[in-house]
Amino acid sequence: MALKATIYKAELQIADMDRGYYATHNLTLARHPSETDERMMVRLLAFALFAEEGLASGKGLCVDDEPDLWLRDLTGHIRRWIDVGQPDEKWIRKACNRADGVVILSYGRAADIWWQGVRDKLARQDKLTVLKLPPETAPALAELTERSMRLQFTIQDGQMWVTDGQRTVQVEPETLQGGPRA
Repeated sequence: MALKATIYKAELQIADMDRGYYATHNLTLARHPSETDERMMVRLLAFALFAEEGLASGKGLCVDDEPDLWLRDLTGHIRRWIDVGQPDEKWIRKACNRADGVVILSYGRAADIWWQGVRDKLARQDKLTVLKLPPETAPALAELTERSMRLQFTIQDGQMWVTDGQRTVQVEPETLQGGPRA
C-alpha cells in the first residue's frame, strides 16, 4: 500500500523590504512521504524569498518535469522555476531551456560537494541563480514545523528572519551563481 502525503497548513506573513513586497499567503502543503521536515521548510523559505502573485507549488518530487515552485504567466509560459536541494545538472539545463529564470536553493551538508561537481557544467547558464543556505539553517527551520503554522518572514538587506512568535531563525543565503534573487 502506498503511503499518502501529509498535509500541512501554513500562513506566511511576508515583509520583504528589499523588494517592497508585503503580503499574507495561506498555503496548503502536501509533504511527500520521502520528504523531510527540513526540505519542506526550505520550500516554504523559497516561497517567501520569491513570493509574488501567481507563485505556486509544482508537483516537485512526484513528477519529473515540474519544479518545487513556479511562476507562470496567463499563457502558461514559465517565468520562474524554483527547485530546492541538489538537482541533477541535466535537469537544471532542461529547466533553463523551459523558463525565463531558474533558481536553485541548495541546502544541507552535501551542498558544497554537489556544487563542486556541477559548477563548471552550469557556468554558462545565464538564466540560472544558485543560492546556498548555511548548513545549520535547514535543521533550525525544521524545528518550526507544525501541522498548522503561522510564520512571519522579514527580509532586509539580503538577510531573512523567520519566526513563529516564539522562536526565530536567521537566514543569510550565499549566492553561488547569478544575482542574489534574480
